[in-house]
Amino acid sequence: MDVFLQTERMTLRRFTGADLDDLVELDSDPEVMRFLTNGRSTPYEVVRDDVVPRILAEYEGSSRHGRWAATDTGTGRFLGWFSLARPDHDDLDEADLGYRLRRESWGQGFATEGARALVRTAFTGLGLRRVFATTMAVNVASRRVMEKAGLRYVRTFHLEFDDPIPGTEHGEVEYAVTADEWQRTRQPRPAGRDG
Repeated sequence: MDVFLQTERMTLRRFTGADLDDLVELDSDPEVMRFLTNGRSTPYEVVRDDVVPRILAEYEGSSRHGRWAATDTGTGRFLGWFSLARPDHDDLDEADLGYRLRRESWGQGFATEGARALVRTAFTGLGLRRVFATTMAVNVASRRVMEKAGLRYVRTFHLEFDDPIPGTEHGEVEYAVTADEWQRTRQPRPAGRDG
């Protein structure tokens, strides 16, 4: 098992071809896919022939970007995944934070725990300058995770979709934090005087 990092309760490790069924199951849950595809599953063949090979190729292309399987350290149970993806633009000192967890893992703090760990690793271990994340404006739960991970709201923007899903009209939001901003929040505050 090629471990990328461990948190208090989770192990984040490289994916392998053996994770195919877990990824198919994850992308088959309508609630997990609600803000991505309006609940439509990703077909098995797409996960097998496109998603898994793309994830595995990311490990060869960059030591600073990738997607990792999240498992419960105690039980080994597959929880979902976290990623620091290569940005669509050319600034490879940045990463797009992502996460997708099984519904059974929601509401237990796993998303925040993993996101915080990846932000910390991005700045202290990978030398990245900026981490950002995007989601639909109406995806309140994901926005809360971004905020708890130390990212701050940057902007709302609108994309054109051939088949928009409910909520698209409210736009997408971007949250971000730079290494300098993150470091400042980690510094102890000087004791102030009262009065």
